[in-house]
Amino acid sequence: MATLADTRTEDPVALVERLARKARAAQRALAAMPDDAKAAALMHAAAALREDAEIILAANARDIAAGEAGGLAPAMLDRLRLDETRLEAMAAGVEAVAQLPDPVGQVIDTVERPNGLILSRVRVPIGTIGIIYESRPNVTADAAALCVRAGNAALLRGGSEAVHSNRAIHAALVRGLAAGGISPEAVQLLPTQDRAAVGAMLKAAGLIDMIVPRGGKGLVARVQADARVPVLAHLDGICHTYVHEAADPAMAREVVLNAKLRRTGICGALETLLVDCRYPFTGELVGALIDAGCEVRGDARIQALDPRVLPASDNDWDTEYLAAVASAAMVDGLEDAMAHIARHSSAHTDAIVTADQAAAERFLAEVDSAIVMHNASSQFADGSEFGLGAEIGIATGRLHARGPVALEGLTTYKWQVRGTGQARP
Repeated sequence: MATLADTRTEDPVALVERLARKARAAQRALAAMPDDAKAAALMHAAAALREDAEIILAANARDIAAGEAGGLAPAMLDRLRLDETRLEAMAAGVEAVAQLPDPVGQVIDTVERPNGLILSRVRVPIGTIGIIYESRPNVTADAAALCVRAGNAALLRGGSEAVHSNRAIHAALVRGLAAGGISPEAVQLLPTQDRAAVGAMLKAAGLIDMIVPRGGKGLVARVQADARVPVLAHLDGICHTYVHEAADPAMAREVVLNAKLRRTGICGALETLLVDCRYPFTGELVGALIDAGCEVRGDARIQALDPRVLPASDNDWDTEYLAAVASAAMVDGLEDAMAHIARHSSAHTDAIVTADQAAAERFLAEVDSAIVMHNASSQFADGSEFGLGAEIGIATGRLHARGPVALEGLTTYKWQVRGTGQARP
């Protein structure tokens, strides 16, 4: 077995090929494991995370100290930071995945043809999945749990800013999975931060079956440009909340403040507030955001409501701030709001606040985003909040999976055909 010291001098292409081949062998065994065995192994992994809590938090403290010294942005530090509550949520998320129904082997549909052939579509694992991610150490646990539950091997490459946290979490997970009979090679963490290893993963067609990038626009753009492996993309979260003329003012205030300020550094945070020109309480709503510590950059009509509003530039409508900053525009009705969203949304999560059910249904039907909400904070855009246990990311494309990607999104299907000796004429 290669040691960490060995891998520091190993050619990145050779390293990725070696790990991916081991992953594929482990995945074949994992795919054949019964449901209860996979679930039990994940419960062991959750227990191991709790047992290693002090080790993991100490490792995370090293990463936080390095990030602060290196000038890491506050949003990135927030994503990176672990505490007892977040670590417990991580372990609980692994347990929640263990308790979900196993998607492998589920029959999607069955039909009998006129010639007597019986055709079924059955869910199967995708295979070996490469996850390339930045900052968030919880992705190590979420990705591992979801991949294992769906019968996939995982090849993980975390960011250098979380290297110690990721290694500590991975060590605990692998120990727990091994106690449940799953090969450590089913969940591997690249032992190098060499960026060339990322390139090797992206070009490992035939060894890695799908790449999932989780990070900033730069990372996702590089993955999409360079990959020779299918990519399940998660783009930035330029999320809108539209306050319709028929919105309840108390609800609008609560939803908007929560969507923007609960956690400003997550991809489901509100970045642009749209308010109907006929909504009578716009000044109070904008003022509440500013009073709560949010910088508001508005168009001319929003600026006229409060002298503390800064002028918005053209770039503001296309910016994911990940901070206590929001752009705000006044729109001339539902059509204008949806047109603004169509121009500027990243197709992640967009919401409407209104008591007008007809307006809400139009918004839900016509806004083409992965997640569309009515009378709810966009911060609910999260796999655990959707009852999925965890998520490997929120896909904003239109192929294979969309929105929070969990177990179903980590499977594909095959056709099973049962006959009684039919020959095609």
